[in-house]
Amino acid sequence: MTSPGRAARAFAKLAFFCLLLIAVTAQAAAKAKNVIVFLADGASLATVSAASIYGYGEPRSLYVQQMPHTGLSETSAASQWVSDSAAGMTAIVTGHKTHNGVISQSDSAIRGKEDGEPLKTILEYAEERGLSTGVISNSSMADATPAACYAHANDRAKQGEIFLQVLEPRFGDGVDVVIGYGRDGILKNTAALGADLPARLREKGFAYLETLESLNGLKPSDQRVVALFNDENFDLGAAVDHAIRILSRNRKGFFLMVESNTHGGDPKRNLERLVAFDKIIRRTAEAHRKNTLILFTADHAHDQRLRQGVRGEDILPHVRVDGGAHTGEEVLAAAEGPGSEQVKGIFPNTRLFQVMMQAFRWKPRD
Repeated sequence: MTSPGRAARAFAKLAFFCLLLIAVTAQAAAKAKNVIVFLADGASLATVSAASIYGYGEPRSLYVQQMPHTGLSETSAASQWVSDSAAGMTAIVTGHKTHNGVISQSDSAIRGKEDGEPLKTILEYAEERGLSTGVISNSSMADATPAACYAHANDRAKQGEIFLQVLEPRFGDGVDVVIGYGRDGILKNTAALGADLPARLREKGFAYLETLESLNGLKPSDQRVVALFNDENFDLGAAVDHAIRILSRNRKGFFLMVESNTHGGDPKRNLERLVAFDKIIRRTAEAHRKNTLILFTADHAHDQRLRQGVRGEDILPHVRVDGGAHTGEEVLAAAEGPGSEQVKGIFPNTRLFQVMMQAFRWKPRD
């Protein structure tokens, strides 16, 4: 016969585990108010590993390597094993694979010749539901990665046509905050289409700015902002802080995509940028993880890797990079915050769109 004391202890233990299960289930089922995607352009697994050693002298020292939920994202395009940024980012933000060079259009598109069906992006879903939205990049704001969030085109080279979609969105009322590089090229390409871009932006209610510092002078009523710079080495962390401050005024929440270009022919720049980007991610996650899905990934890999080296010595002489050549292997996906538990295993890059939609508790629709 079980003694009353033993029965009480057993009941208390059962109650504890039930409460723990309820707490874990509630956390897993939490709805995200916001989603922030940190996109390290071209950050292969080898680049992530090398950046950790370069920045901290040890492997597994980046914040993104320590996030609670990680997986591997497969990066092929619709018709090629090796993706470019246009196809890679389209898959992430729409849930559909397309061809290299195509911006958020279906794989029926023929690059530069024929449009495919427009694919609604996670940013556009957010706009339709009344959330605020933003894109930030140290690549041109009309280039493939940011463009795939807010525009649709059969060729990533049509940068004037692409950026004018900030003013003439296909879904919702368009992206609210655009901060980043590429001012002269964007002004030239939009002017070639007959558009006075600064005037058009102001007519649409945007504050148009040309320096990062001028964001300090925004009024509380300035909730739509386009800030374009000619220096790609602006303070990306400060830009993120400004964007979150603006977007957070919307009680419904926000979607933000932040890109750092971490591939090219200069390994020192690539590694320094990734280490700096990782610090921005850490700081943002620590401040916002409670109600925000924080997602890190890359649109594709590139051929940079650590070939040899000795602990305690500079690794840069041993890092080899094949220009900006893209490669076809999987890339890291890491996440925390509401909905982050969905990031696990090896999956197609299109899965990341579903992760974000499920975190918001949204279902795709036309």
